[in-house]
Amino acid sequence: MTEDLISEIADYEASTVLTPREKAAIHYADVLAGDHKSASENLFDKLRAHFSEAEIIDLGWRIITFVGYGRFIHALGLEIGGTCPIHKSAAE
Repeated sequence: MTEDLISEIADYEASTVLTPREKAAIHYADVLAGDHKSASENLFDKLRAHFSEAEIIDLGWRIITFVGYGRFIHALGLEIGGTCPIHKSAAE
């Protein structure tokens, strides 16, 4: 992924660089990472225009894995420059 593509993510809906398929995937990630309770049949209908059922499940699994990973890293204080408080406690 290039820096140019990454810079398009913040305003993906207005992007002229991202494909409709990429925009749908980003929207899916946005819903699952944010207000996941708003996921509806309408969301999945829009995804089906670009992805097979298997791809929707696979993409969703990948999204939630990274969202969960990010939340876990935050909970442990392991953002860039941080150290693991669990490791620190165990060493004492």
